[in-house]
Amino acid sequence: MTVRELPRLLPRASDWRGARRDPGRDLVAGLVVAVVALPLALAFGVSSGLGAQAGLVTAIIAGALAAVFGGSNLQVSGPTGAMTVVLVPIVAQHGPQGVLAVGLMAGAVLVVLAAVRAGRLAALLPVPVIEGFTAGIAVVIALQQVPAALGVAAPDGEQVWRVAAGAVARYASAPSLAAPLTALGVAALMLAGARLRPGLPFSLAGVVGATLVADVAGLDVARIGALPAGFPAPSLGFLDAGTLVALVPSALAVAALAALESLLCASVADGMSVGERHDPDRELFGQGVANLVVPLFGGVPATAAIARTAVNVRAGARSRLAALTHAVVLAVIVFAAAGLVGRIPLAALAGVLLATTVRMIEVGSLRALARSTRADALVLASTFAVTVAFDLITAVAVGVAVAVLLAVRAIARTARLDAVPLEPGDHTAEERALLDEHIVAYRLDGPLFFAAAHRFLLELSEIADVRVVILRMSRVTALDATGAQVLGDVVARLEGRGITVLLSGVAPEHDRVLRALGVTDRDIVFAGTPAAIAHARALVRVA
Repeated sequence: MTVRELPRLLPRASDWRGARRDPGRDLVAGLVVAVVALPLALAFGVSSGLGAQAGLVTAIIAGALAAVFGGSNLQVSGPTGAMTVVLVPIVAQHGPQGVLAVGLMAGAVLVVLAAVRAGRLAALLPVPVIEGFTAGIAVVIALQQVPAALGVAAPDGEQVWRVAAGAVARYASAPSLAAPLTALGVAALMLAGARLRPGLPFSLAGVVGATLVADVAGLDVARIGALPAGFPAPSLGFLDAGTLVALVPSALAVAALAALESLLCASVADGMSVGERHDPDRELFGQGVANLVVPLFGGVPATAAIARTAVNVRAGARSRLAALTHAVVLAVIVFAAAGLVGRIPLAALAGVLLATTVRMIEVGSLRALARSTRADALVLASTFAVTVAFDLITAVAVGVAVAVLLAVRAIARTARLDAVPLEPGDHTAEERALLDEHIVAYRLDGPLFFAAAHRFLLELSEIADVRVVILRMSRVTALDATGAQVLGDVVARLEGRGITVLLSGVAPEHDRVLRALGVTDRDIVFAGTPAAIAHARALVRVA
């Protein structure tokens, strides 16, 4: 990207045209989103390992910056469950400084992706991969909440299913009902409320109710703890070069997740609204700016949040003013009610996330994909399993690799090699008999590339009792080096048995490949089948 192209990524006056038309709707929508986002920000902050304050700071800073610099008018950004899945092992290995460094590096990567116009690539990700890792993320988030929901300290470990199993064992040794009932009560209220009145913020009602019950009844449950009022500027600490290099894969994973989730969320927002179209490159730039700044205030890496964006759209948002209002309202809460927030039970936040994971899984969509084709079902299952067992980025890589291999196999199966009759024209019956007896023609349909070429080699190598083979290649849609090399092997093998091979209808771009590999150095290529037939007759007569 040149300096002249930079303005395309920067905010412009037209971004706020919708806010001038009806600012009241945006202010109300922003207030509604803030009410919904508050418990989620707290829960994701705690779940990430950096604490509730980090979640709030992220929601405020990232929410405001992404609203100003991003490419969507309706998106709401902040901490998300998918991001916490990636952050937990970073916190365990490198502490808070590692997360902050990863956030800075990921922000820089996102800005670079925006500069090279990489936003459009998100549309290439297969749907089964998206659904598979979304369902896997939901399971991982749920497993991460098991210790808090049971009211026990989380055992050491990186694999969430092992940590969850250890938490269950600890709980079994000294069971208590306070924390599990709190978590289940909040989750049940959210799920039931979403069915009855989906527009109301039952997550906030559940958290407030659980806090009041815990205070009045004197329940022995772990709390968030006192939060500092305002935004304490953390020290990034000193990370040596070796540690920074070790964190590069994590930064790339965070950047990839932020880009993917934000662009998918923007597409969802476009679909829920009328006339809205996001700019994918500006969206990456906005998320990059947000993630460059958030670590300086002690926040965690951020991305667009589908749940909060959906609430924003349903609440009537028309412009970026709504997302900006949501950030301002959360900032007021941080400065004015930090003490009250600190009294929230951790089990209540675990309940919020448990309900969120249930709502993340689209059972109907998963069932439809599993029933569509075996290939889609395999991609879905492999992505889901690797997400739960290992990590998100590995899962996406495995899912895409499986999808590509299955797609290549499917494309290879569309390629055909058919024996076709040669049109006799005005020739005598004796000439036609001679032609049918000694000359055979095959038509190649579809791609002739590495995945299909060897099958053709086996089929063509079995040809017998003929003197001339004509390969009609006008319907070959693709030809790579492997396909050309295999074709050369076929020509050599057949000619070694005294059978002449002629090619007809070769496209110019395919002919270049064949000549580059020495397959068509000799005079065996003809513009059309009639010319090849005439040459074949001449060869047969001479013989």
